[in-house]
Amino acid sequence: MKLVIVDDEPPARERLRRLLEEIGDCEIVAEVGNGHEALEQVAALRPDVVLLDVRLPGLSGMEVARHIDALEEPPAVIFTTAYDQYAVEAFETEAVGYLLKPVRKEKLAHALRHAARISPTRLTRLARGARMKHRREQICARLGEQLRLIPVSDIYFFLADQKYVTVRHTGGENLIDESLKSLAEEFAPDFVRIHRNALVAERQIAAVERTQDGQYVVRVRECGAVLDVSRRHAPELLRRIRGGI
Repeated sequence: MKLVIVDDEPPARERLRRLLEEIGDCEIVAEVGNGHEALEQVAALRPDVVLLDVRLPGLSGMEVARHIDALEEPPAVIFTTAYDQYAVEAFETEAVGYLLKPVRKEKLAHALRHAARISPTRLTRLARGARMKHRREQICARLGEQLRLIPVSDIYFFLADQKYVTVRHTGGENLIDESLKSLAEEFAPDFVRIHRNALVAERQIAAVERTQDGQYVVRVRECGAVLDVSRRHAPELLRRIRGGI
């Protein structure tokens, strides 16, 4: 079993390493101390299991787990946490693998035997139940076996086309395998639904114009794109931006 240990505290990483050596049949392929490095190593090394601290500098453990799920063959994730009772109850409710710090050998061995993948939906519920921040600050796009992180603040709009969603941002555009509905729920109220296939950053709306045939369109501020507004979403869009443009 190949494992990656992710924890920003060296003593915690050392303890896990020692316990895994005692358990046996485990190969630690990387030890890292932050979320960005964790994503790089997981994508490159393809471990079977990631032992992931919930509290990390930069990307939180929850965000890392969400991004790991974007890999073609994501590993199982076991969280390590020193959080309070709310977190413990949330982990147990979602039946998600977790280890309370300080980690015990028998608990670690049991978690390894029952390690499983975690869906983004369960991660969101887990974060809410544990009273943790669940809104991402970055969106993850998969480029082959590499992951690209796109800051939400850099995104102009999301555009759905059948199975995939295109993210248009300051660095270009990428495809992601997420639903527009879930993105709208997660990033409200900063993004506005203007069509069944379009979600636009409100700060990027330069103008709402009406064409000769009575159709509303949105002109995107920085990239200059012009997007159709559906009749269904026009009233809410106009209400939200009235007086703001």
